[in-house]
Amino acid sequence: MAVPPRRADLQAGSAKLTWTMGPARKVPTIEELDALPRDVKGEIIEGVLYTVTRPRGPHQRTIRSVGSRVGDPFDDGKDGPGGWWILPEPGIELPNTPEISPDLAGWRRERLLALPEDEPIRMVPDWVCEILSPSTRRHDLLIKKPYYARVGVPHHWLLDRAGRTLTAYRLEGGRWLELGVYGDEHEARIEPFDAVALDVARFWR
Repeated sequence: MAVPPRRADLQAGSAKLTWTMGPARKVPTIEELDALPRDVKGEIIEGVLYTVTRPRGPHQRTIRSVGSRVGDPFDDGKDGPGGWWILPEPGIELPNTPEISPDLAGWRRERLLALPEDEPIRMVPDWVCEILSPSTRRHDLLIKKPYYARVGVPHHWLLDRAGRTLTAYRLEGGRWLELGVYGDEHEARIEPFDAVALDVARFWR
């Protein structure tokens, strides 16, 4: 589609219509992300640059805890079926979204045969997990959760550290269906990792 000039005149009978277009919105770049301070996390989602204060130690510890308890049986195949890639804060590039980084994401290996060496992953994950912290809660709930539904992520977990709860969702007809809320269970079977009982209570330690 041709872009109209910044200023144009239209003659309609004796009427003269004039409009002025504002400047085009600047598209954020990966270079802008790289230039952010170390204590700021940035993502470019659907052409918009979002920044949040990077969460601190307890948030990172929860990422490690969940990642290891899911990754051991489903990525490494230790006492579990394997068949997944489970990654903390992977760089994912999708159309009009050159950088989005869930706290944890997983891909079935039957879809993603190998991890790219020097490039971002350009495939929608099969599972994403976000840890809700004071600096990320609104961003995770208002921006990322609906975005994951729009691009077709099948499974989404939200962990609320303050409430010590895990809420699991499955995408059904473009909407999130809540599967359950977990907190102190020692043997919880939660999609898409319901082949192995997970000790959710240990996520909060």
